[in-house]
Amino acid sequence: MERRKYKRFPFEITLKIEELYKQDNIKIENINEVFKVVDLSKRGVGFISGDDLPLEFYFNAKITIDQEKHFYSVVKIIRKDEDQDKKFHYGCEFVGLADILSSVIDALDD
Repeated sequence: MERRKYKRFPFEITLKIEELYKQDNIKIENINEVFKVVDLSKRGVGFISGDDLPLEFYFNAKITIDQEKHFYSVVKIIRKDEDQDKKFHYGCEFVGLADILSSVIDALDD
């Protein structure tokens, strides 16, 4: 049974993370890695990485839908699963995503 609140769209783009941060000025800098995004929803984004990133950290993301549609958001890492190939599958949620940007994601279903 599907428990997700919003439909996920398969997506194949890359996501570059330069640094992670947490409240109380805790930072992990100089990450500068590019990750493969595997799905996108109104609530968040899923990606795969060989790097073991910490949960509950934030990063700034630019999500490009196509040449005309892109948006910036703060993203929080909320879930991490490791597969047998030692790859990590991350689930992240958008923090403060404006309604107008949410509607761009809704339009993917049209």
